Amino acid sequence: MAGEFDDVRTRLEAIAEELADLAIVRLRESIDAGGTELPVDERRLTRARRAVEKAVALLAEPDDS
Repeated sequence: MAGEFDDVRTRLEAIAEELADLAIVRLRESIDAGGTELPVDERRLTRARRAVEKAVALLAEPDDS
């Protein structure tokens, strides 16, 4: 069962990277538009990325059984 979650974990890692990329795009767009505050979308994307990274960490933990 050691590698049971490897595929899901790999996909979640890719999703976390996608979310980080989207957050960077939002920041760049805000800067280009002259914004001085963080865009709301960027905050949501960052929170979602952190949640996905927590899921990755949980799936990487060894079985307790």
